[in-house]
Amino acid sequence: MAIAERHVPVPIRRTAGRRSPGLLATIARHWADYLYVLPALLVMLVVIGYPLVSTIFLSFHEITTRNERVFTGLANYREILSNPQVRFWQVTVNTLYWTVGSTVVAFLIGFGAALVLHRDFPGRGVVRALLLIPWVISYVAAAYVFRWILHSDYGLVSGTLIEWGLIDRPLVLLDSKQLVMPTLIGVNVWKEFPFVMIMLTAGLQTVPEGLLRAARIDGASAWQSFWHVTVPHLKSVIVVTMLLLFVINLNSFTLVWLMTGGGPANASALWITQIYKLAFVGTPQRGLASAFSVILFLLMLSLAYYYVKALTGGAKERRAA
Repeated sequence: MAIAERHVPVPIRRTAGRRSPGLLATIARHWADYLYVLPALLVMLVVIGYPLVSTIFLSFHEITTRNERVFTGLANYREILSNPQVRFWQVTVNTLYWTVGSTVVAFLIGFGAALVLHRDFPGRGVVRALLLIPWVISYVAAAYVFRWILHSDYGLVSGTLIEWGLIDRPLVLLDSKQLVMPTLIGVNVWKEFPFVMIMLTAGLQTVPEGLLRAARIDGASAWQSFWHVTVPHLKSVIVVTMLLLFVINLNSFTLVWLMTGGGPANASALWITQIYKLAFVGTPQRGLASAFSVILFLLMLSLAYYYVKALTGGAKERRAA
């Protein structure tokens, strides 16, 4: 016993003091493995790397009418923040409203649908298939269909409600500055909540039944079992799903552009639609659009960092378990 007690701490101290190899050392050690992904890396370099570098380069220049590039430094970034025609702050408020509202509501509805579908009941497969329909429909088709359904003059919603005698005048939704964003968020939530349902349904299937059974034996209510057993076990899935939803909504262009074009009076203009307007609508202002794109890219980069951190953190927890 004395020998064991004298020698057991030695490897523990060596392990604690050992440093993990750096990135270059890891690449040099596994150089042959990276050859398999080299073609994909080259494609990404051409498809993603070149446009990214070109956009950053253009953000510091002004494009003249003769397609000449004039270096202006940070002038484009200053103009974005100060020029009232760019409407940066209004568009930022709209983007936050759209992104946070769509993400939170879609997550809550999708989580509720996942909890319902996790239970065994007759016709569960049919219900699951029906709830997946909004997710498989393309954004273009959904935008045109809902633009017709919600039209104030000949839309299906207004016509039906008038015919039933519930309203005496058509509903103005997409043409209202106050109601256009809640209406768009509602359509977007209808389109996105099946994604949350799929992610969390898969996560719910990994919750150990033994833990839930033990909680019931200890006298925990259904809410206590859900809050103290199910939710902590789904922590990594919830974080990843929320981050993915946030990124998807922050880059959402098709639905808003096809339904309202950012109107009325820029009430539904988002960062991504404003970038498109600056670059391609009217007189192109590609320098401003590039600077706007770089700001959005930096925000997306920070979100990508937390997304990767959530994924790697979940993997570490699974290895530790």
